[in-house]
Amino acid sequence: MTSSRAVVSLFDIEKGVNDTMSISQQTGELVSYETGAAAILRSQGLPASDDYALTSSPLRFDDGGHYRIEISGVERLSTLEALLDESAKRNVHVHRIVAFGGGATLLDRGELTAFADLARESKIQVIAVPGPRTGWDTGRQALSSEGTTAGRRVRGVDNMRFLIDDYLRIFECGFRGVLVWDEGILNVLNTARTAGDIPEDAVFKVSVYTGYANPAGIKLLEGLGADSVNPVGDLGRPMLAAIRSSVQIPLDVWAMTFESFGGMNRLWEAGDIARVAAPVYFKVEPGESEGVMYNAWIEPEFHEKLVRHKVRHSAILNELVTSTQKSVGVSPTPTRVS
Repeated sequence: MTSSRAVVSLFDIEKGVNDTMSISQQTGELVSYETGAAAILRSQGLPASDDYALTSSPLRFDDGGHYRIEISGVERLSTLEALLDESAKRNVHVHRIVAFGGGATLLDRGELTAFADLARESKIQVIAVPGPRTGWDTGRQALSSEGTTAGRRVRGVDNMRFLIDDYLRIFECGFRGVLVWDEGILNVLNTARTAGDIPEDAVFKVSVYTGYANPAGIKLLEGLGADSVNPVGDLGRPMLAAIRSSVQIPLDVWAMTFESFGGMNRLWEAGDIARVAAPVYFKVEPGESEGVMYNAWIEPEFHEKLVRHKVRHSAILNELVTSTQKSVGVSPTPTRVS
């Protein structure tokens, strides 16, 4: 009697479907079957395993690039000026910056507008961080040793209103990209964008602090209006490839991160990450900790020095991608507004 189940190859095993294998009692062949969970996942358009074949992504940025460079911690105008100076010296374009990690509330409108103008002239997309919010209001659970596991959600309607007013102020100062770390707020912002209550070209980057790490979760965020998502920083390439098979939006992947968040350095595998997960924003963010780097009272010179290191590491990333994955390309430098 011939088994109705399909014979599988060693290639299939390498793709990580070992948990769906058995030996046919009739033929002794290794055969594949789908468990209940695998069938449910596939029926919903999700992969049934991580992609151990490391399938190349067919997606690109609209300019053909596999990846772009993103630098966080551009805290004020002088930091941006230092970034631009170092970028020119090292011939590396920074496509996107995450600005005001200490909170855009703590910069006045003049500072914010001047920053937005210079970034626009330099063809750099800005993701502005509102606040400070979670952990700075009267609720302290988010900062307790065990409360951190609950995530950085927005507490109560008053804080929702304060946060949305913060976003409106950011938009009024000329920015279009904002950081979001609460799914409910993401839904409110996306609905407002559709209704014309905020700029139609607003861009929502979902923060790593939401803690998403699998295709189902990131597909959910895409459906809520996310324009890019930062998964947790320690996902392997098969995991990233599986996520890419399920969503269209760019993934924001740490190439380097600060010590308190794991201190990962993925410069040598960046080329292959871009190959399987494109389009990707590579986040270059070395340093000690968020608490040290992103507060409003640190001296400007600290950030000006640190951002130069970030640009230098970005140039090295470009070099290593070129040497390890010749088919992978960075998005070209756009023409600067004169």
